[in-house]
Amino acid sequence: MRPTHDTFTTKIGDAIVQLPARAVVHDYLRRFLDRPEIATSAIPKIGAHWPEQGGVYAGAMRGENGVPDYHLIVPTNAAAAVAEIKWGGRGKDIDGAKSDFDGLANTTSLCESKHDHPAAEWAANLTIDGLNDFYLPSRRELRLCWVNVPELFETGWHWTSTQYSADNAWCQGFDDGFQGSNCKDDEFRARAVRRFVSHSVI
Repeated sequence: MRPTHDTFTTKIGDAIVQLPARAVVHDYLRRFLDRPEIATSAIPKIGAHWPEQGGVYAGAMRGENGVPDYHLIVPTNAAAAVAEIKWGGRGKDIDGAKSDFDGLANTTSLCESKHDHPAAEWAANLTIDGLNDFYLPSRRELRLCWVNVPELFETGWHWTSTQYSADNAWCQGFDDGFQGSNCKDDEFRARAVRRFVSHSVI
C-alpha cells in the first residue's frame, strides 16, 4: 500500500483499491491502541516509581459523575509535602468541595472560592519537574494511598480536600489508618497528588 496525496492505493489481485488516507490511519491507530498489551504496558506496579508521571503509582481510582477512571500518582519530591498547614475557610460551606472521590474538583472549588484555603491553594500552585497539575487529594484518594503506599507518608493526620461541614474537613491518619474530621483552622500535614488518565485503566 502506498500513499497518493490524500489516498492510499493498493492492488488486491487484479483490482486496484483506493482508500481515504485519513480513514486508513484512523483505523490503524484505533486497532493499535485497543490492543491490551499496548494500553497497559507502560503502567508500573503499584508502589513503583513512575518517572514519566513524576512520582509513585498509588493505584487506579474510579471516576465519578462523568470523570473517567484514572491513575493516582504520589510525587516523591520534598516540595510536594508540607508539615503544618491550615485547611482554611472555617465557618464557610463550599458546595463544590464535598466530593469523597474527586480531589481535583474539590481543590478547584476551594481555590475559586472567595475565601482562603491554604492547603488547597498550596497544592494547586505547585510546579515540580515541569508538572503543574497537582491538587489536594480527596477522602477516598488518601484512603487509597493509606492502603497501597502508606510508606510514602509521614505518621499523623493529613488533610484531604473533602469538606465535612462548614467548620470541619476530613483528614486521613497515617498511623492507624483512621479517618476523621477536624477543625479547618487546625494545622496538619498535607501531601499533593496528581492523576494520569490513560487509554485503559485496570
